[in-house]
This record gives sequence, structure tokens and C-alpha cells, in this order.
Amino acid sequence: MTANHQELFFNRLSMQNEKYRYRLPARDKAGKFIQNLINFLFPISHDCPVSLKNDISIRYNDLRSELQCMLEPLTPQLGKSKEEILDEIFSGIPGIYEMLLMDARSITDNDPASVSIEEVIAVYPGFMAIATYRFAHFFAVCGIPLLPRMLTEFAHSQTGIDIHPNAVIGHSFFIDHGTGVVIGETTHIGNNVKLYQGVTLGATHVSKSLASRKRHPTIEDNVVVYANATILGGETVIGHDSIIGGNAWLVRSVPPYSQVYHQSKIEIRQQTSIT
Repeated sequence: MTANHQELFFNRLSMQNEKYRYRLPARDKAGKFIQNLINFLFPISHDCPVSLKNDISIRYNDLRSELQCMLEPLTPQLGKSKEEILDEIFSGIPGIYEMLLMDARSITDNDPASVSIEEVIAVYPGFMAIATYRFAHFFAVCGIPLLPRMLTEFAHSQTGIDIHPNAVIGHSFFIDHGTGVVIGETTHIGNNVKLYQGVTLGATHVSKSLASRKRHPTIEDNVVVYANATILGGETVIGHDSIIGGNAWLVRSVPPYSQVYHQSKIEIRQQTSIT
């Protein structure tokens, strides 16, 4: 690249940089923060021993400082002061903690392969994805732009589970195995719902003009959705206590206590021996 071309390129970069509406915290900082927050609440891993009360207070303040730093580049887009948002978030952490305990207990109680709640918290990708979602959702409710999506995308990269932070999910949520699960932005999920790997809760149309509408389904209480089922559409409601079988494709509502199964035909033919 000649000096003249380099200067033109640098000018192009400078002009484009001035057009960006947002400045964001670094991806690695966002990922480190959410992992530190989960470890603070659940100090189960060997490198996160249970802390004394004084240590807990110090770590709590450190987490607040971390989040304050990440909010700094987003300050122009915040509707409230950083201190107000920080106070709101950290006052909400105890409630999220109780929700996560319910999620962990649901997984422990319903997965026959689970040994203990400690295993679920430390090992299960579903729990990590749910924990990250719950904090990201609360951050979005508190009016923080973009950072919530950064948090859930970090969990997506770690677990293969994609949950939009604006989705609404009730208590005692269980994602089993989890790889390939997609939960769209306007999805509503009730209490005691269980999803298996590959489930998609998505939209029937991909259009920017529909961004403000409910595009994703509603899953009522006590529903089980088995592997690779696809449920689409903002008007689609899966009634409570229903079972959606593996590989099912749904774009319309089903009433409570339904059982929906995909039927496929498998033929097994024995070859005749050749003499």
C-alpha cells in the first residue's frame, strides 16, 4: 500500500468511526464480568472457594466497579445516571439469585443423569445459558442498551444456546443438553417449561418492518418440547401441560394438554441372501 493509499484508507476509517452511534465495552470484559457474577453467587468451582463475609462484600463491590466501567462507553445512550442503574441492578440481584436456585433445582429434580445441584451449577451448559439470560434480561429492563445482547452472545458462544435477552421466561426453566436451542426476542415462556436440544422458538417472517411486533411463540406453563422441534409465529400459543414431540413443526396454536408428534415412516427391509 502506497503512502497515498494508506492516507486515504485512514481517512476512510476516521470518517466511518465518527458515524457509529454506540461505543461498546470489550467482548472479553463482558464475558469475564458475567462469569465473575455467576461465580460470586455460586462459588462452587475449585478456583472460586466459598468466601468469608468480608470477602463477599469486597467481591460484591468489585463487581459493581466492573459493571460501572462497562457502562462508561454507553453513557450517552443511558436514560438514567450510571449510579441509578447500578443501584437498580444490584438491588435486583437477590431476586435473580432465588430464580436461579429454582432453575437449578428444576434441572436437578428432573434430569435422571444429574448427580447434584452442585453439578448442575458448575457443569450444565443449560444452567449457564439460563443464568446469563436472567441477568441480561434484567439489564435490558433497567434500560441498558447492547450490553445485554453481548452477555447472551457470550453464553451462546460457550454453550451453543441462543436466548435473546428480551425474551420473557418464567421460573424453574430447564434446557436439557441444549446445543442448538434458539429462543427469539419476543418469545414468552411460562413456568416449569423444559426444552431439549435443537428446539427453535422463532418467527415465521424475517422482516425489519415487523421488529416492533410479537413475532415469536408463547409457551405456557408445564410444557415439554422435545429435540429439534420448531415452533414459529407471534400468534402461536402452546397450551399449558402440552408435550411437543421431536422434529415437530408448528405454526399454529394447540390447546392445553395436547400431545403433538411428527410422524415419519421408517422401513426396514432384509436383503435376500445371494447364493
